[in-house]
Amino acid sequence: MKNVNSITITYLSKVSFASLNGADKEVDNINPIKKITLANGAELPYVSAQALRRAMRDRLADMGWPLSPIQEASAKKGAPKTQIKPVEFVDDDLFGYMDAAPSKEEKGRGTSTVRTSPIRVEALVALTDYKGDMDYATNYMGKGIKNEKGEEIQPNIFETEIHSGIYRGTILIELNRIGAGQGFESGELAAAEKCKRTLAFLDAFRNLWSSGRQTRFLADISPKFLAAASMSTKNPIFLEAVRVSKDGNVESGVLKSVVEDYDRFINDHVFAAQEAVFGKESGVTSLKEGFEKIESWVKNYFGQ
Repeated sequence: MKNVNSITITYLSKVSFASLNGADKEVDNINPIKKITLANGAELPYVSAQALRRAMRDRLADMGWPLSPIQEASAKKGAPKTQIKPVEFVDDDLFGYMDAAPSKEEKGRGTSTVRTSPIRVEALVALTDYKGDMDYATNYMGKGIKNEKGEEIQPNIFETEIHSGIYRGTILIELNRIGAGQGFESGELAAAEKCKRTLAFLDAFRNLWSSGRQTRFLADISPKFLAAASMSTKNPIFLEAVRVSKDGNVESGVLKSVVEDYDRFINDHVFAAQEAVFGKESGVTSLKEGFEKIESWVKNYFGQ
């Protein structure tokens, strides 16, 4: 067995009708979605990495894991911080933190407390561009009701940008930093606890959904196809290689070439798909079997 230190997973999610991640408003009555513009002018909708990380935290909470309570920053006007206790809280361990504290002396240097997240997250980016589709809506909550001046409250008309397509994302798990390193100066967690936390994260990832704009645009962004590998180097090898053909199938031949290119750094790999969404070609297993194999890598790494 090669000296494994990470797991990389590139995945596909499919949404038929969604407004996944809101952007800044340019017009008062239009709710835009986040988009990145390519060199050819095409705009690809995306879900930001920070939104995905928040969603993963929320899923851990759904599963019964207590999250690190939020408190004020040490510096004035600084970003709020967690309790900064990775030994006690799984999210401080897996997602890291940073807190900058001002110096107690007038001209002294401040200090910072940092844990770099061992879970690396790429944005979930659409593979097809935005075509300008809008959902037209009218809020009639005030119909028949008058304000203090005796005037009838008028309906509120607004539009929301929507998109349909396949989205691609990537995560990289630094196995050797779970429950260790920054924040664990007094001692690492036991291997069993490290394994438990990593498996919990995989369950959160497997059931991923974001709370943003879900009351009217319920969408499932959990993985429906994944290309994963246990690695001796921390390299997201499938990040740009997972492609979908015009007939809607994943181009597995391209992925096999990636495995060949990085063979000496790969301990094991798996391609898995939910057959209800993507067809299963030769060498592609079920989504259930795919996650079971990834879980076995975690258990083997931590000796469980």
